[in-house]
Amino acid sequence: MTLRIPLNAKVSDACTSEGWRLASPRSDQALSLQIYLSTIHLPSDTNENDHIDWYVDDKLCQGFSSSKTWEILRPRDAEKDWAPLVWFKGSTPKHAFHLWVTNLNRLPTRSRLASWGLQISTDCCLCVGSVETRDHLFLHCPFAQVLWSSGFAKLRLPPIVFADWSGLMAWAKGSTTATPSTLRLLLIHAIVYAIWRQRNNLIHNQNTVPPLNIFKEIDRLIINSITARRKMKNFRKLMALWLN
Repeated sequence: MTLRIPLNAKVSDACTSEGWRLASPRSDQALSLQIYLSTIHLPSDTNENDHIDWYVDDKLCQGFSSSKTWEILRPRDAEKDWAPLVWFKGSTPKHAFHLWVTNLNRLPTRSRLASWGLQISTDCCLCVGSVETRDHLFLHCPFAQVLWSSGFAKLRLPPIVFADWSGLMAWAKGSTTATPSTLRLLLIHAIVYAIWRQRNNLIHNQNTVPPLNIFKEIDRLIINSITARRKMKNFRKLMALWLN
């Protein structure tokens, strides 16, 4: 957009007490700017020094405020009901971030990649028995079910087969004396992360690891997480529950 005003010009060079002195617009942007200028007060023609005022949401700020500007550019939405299941106190950051993306169904599973036009097989690489969707990969794939069964056995629970992702999230919200919510979330975060890591390991490195070996890693991850946070109130009793 060009207004045909010298780069070093002052406001007074483009405005008088009677109005703006601007050349006829040659673009839609220049026209939009001139229309906007016609809706605001003309600059003062006094000899006072110019100054800049920073307004956010029509409110004058005492100087530039990055936080207020950020809030108006990215307004907050109401907290999602799944947020405490993803960002719970004591979660492992990389596990929480991965579960956040998974919960939103934004992972580049093979079915999603194919829907974007990639000419690839949509078969699940862990079982080669079904289309690789989020729900299949993390809930219904035989590889995943071995991990869930092993996890439920550690919690002394009968095997549970979740119909869909919302079923898993509903179970995560539950809590009992033997399986408090924090312990359930640690298990879910670790299993979902481990499945995706092994899926990528198989695709990119052709490295196959049996699910029971993967669960040994999950077991160690959970033990380490509990140990590192053992002084936190919601972690104090988890080690006994996990190892009992």
